[in-house]
Amino acid sequence: MGPRQEHVRMFAGYNRWANQRLYAAAARLTPAALAEDRGAFFGSLLGTLNHLLVTDRLWLARLEGESPRGTRLDAMPYGDFAALQTARQAEDERLIGYVAALDEARLAAPLTYATTSGAAQSQPLHQALAHLFNHQTHHRGQAHHLLGLVLGREGTPVLDLLAFQRVAAVAPQ
Repeated sequence: MGPRQEHVRMFAGYNRWANQRLYAAAARLTPAALAEDRGAFFGSLLGTLNHLLVTDRLWLARLEGESPRGTRLDAMPYGDFAALQTARQAEDERLIGYVAALDEARLAAPLTYATTSGAAQSQPLHQALAHLFNHQTHHRGQAHHLLGLVLGREGTPVLDLLAFQRVAAVAPQ
């Protein structure tokens, strides 16, 4: 396995692990607490988690050769947390399956797609995947903060990449 393959597989596993931990903690909140606007970029914890799902679906469509237009990045396809959690788990598995099939040549090859407004783009696939994983980490950090406002520091899970790497070294994901 080449270094890019190893890198994207590690991040896909990390992404699933961090989402599982975050969602397990968020499941302790009431529907009202999940939906409460706390002034975050996407308002609530529920809004932030929906944004991550919407954008992952958008990027996976691009990775599979489609370029959806008009996707609202603040869309709320799931008002019900349990349904959102099920959808998140499915998307994480879909992403893991996608990256598992990639070889070094494909990772270096260009990904050509259109933005939601229709602007043509092209960049190496590994760079697009780096964006996808970085975007997840960025907004997951916001969600983590929102969760901490309700549950406190003790109730908020550790999501550091290093913690995942230590767990994965003992029991590969």
